[in-house]
Amino acid sequence: MFHLIKMAALALAAALVATPVSAQDRCAAPEPVCAARAGVFVIHGFDPFASAVRVGPDLLVTNRHVVADARTVRIEAGGGREVEGAVVPTAYDGDLILVRAPGLGDGPALSPDGASSGGDLYTVGADLGRKAVRVYPPGRILLPRAATPQARLQHGAYSQVGNSGGALVDAEGRLVGIVASGGEGRYEAIEAGEIERLKEQSGPAFEAESAAVGLANRRCTEAVEVQGPAPLFMADEVAATLVEACGASRNRQHFDLAAQALGLARRVDRSVALSEAAIARDPAAINSRLILVTTLHIAGRYAEELPHLRFLMKAIPADPAVARYAIQAGKWGGDEDLARSALALLRQHNPAQA
Repeated sequence: MFHLIKMAALALAAALVATPVSAQDRCAAPEPVCAARAGVFVIHGFDPFASAVRVGPDLLVTNRHVVADARTVRIEAGGGREVEGAVVPTAYDGDLILVRAPGLGDGPALSPDGASSGGDLYTVGADLGRKAVRVYPPGRILLPRAATPQARLQHGAYSQVGNSGGALVDAEGRLVGIVASGGEGRYEAIEAGEIERLKEQSGPAFEAESAAVGLANRRCTEAVEVQGPAPLFMADEVAATLVEACGASRNRQHFDLAAQALGLARRVDRSVALSEAAIARDPAAINSRLILVTTLHIAGRYAEELPHLRFLMKAIPADPAVARYAIQAGKWGGDEDLARSALALLRQHNPAQA
């Protein structure tokens, strides 16, 4: 989910001349990765520009936040043709949903069979500027996936606006995950093996539950966008919606966005509670811990930061913000050893700042 910058990106896209789809042919990745583009589609739902991955003859998977509570989406099927897809209700506890599209036509489906998360990984998703599906620069797994069911792949394969619901593939073009969110070199995907669990928990029997979760996704997204990226003031009704709707969205990234907005508005206890809920769902979530550390630091609760800073110093040792927080929190929170270790990391990776 990259929707914090979605509206600005859409405004920019409106001013661009669409690049011909033939630009899709210029692909510098390994041939199987380039070929995987045929299994990824541009879709338009609650999120006006996103991606979806074909996982069956007439079946696509995308992010729940792309769809929210919409019952149908529009799919660009190639050659200027657009088809309608029906959203399949689901009780799945995460940011995935299926779309049934009988009119999609023939084409390859991406498979996770034999996929490896080792080596280079590539995001294959819709490019907002080019109006086409493309392959992005590669990256690798940043941390081992946590053992919780809602845990995501933390990776460094570049992703951007429009890639939500796209494919994370290995060098053989095999599906490793479904792109979900991220930024600043820290990206997240939902492990491809979860698609089978999604299928088991999808169908008409889950209509009421699915509608409620979809509405929570819509309300959460709209509340985050109403609040904006950094204002200190937050109306009480916005705070209440962020806690209730984002907490009910079953999307850990919504927890993060709500926690970040609440923290910036100095609603610290609510922010911390959402961050802790996010970390409980995915203990390896780098961005969730960064948001929690920032909120606690602003609130002067330095001792509470320390365990999260230790985690982050191992996970992203070159990050200068983590080192600065750790130096200060270590000094003011009573852990001189942590402060010294953080200063050593800063000298190693950012000597000018040290």
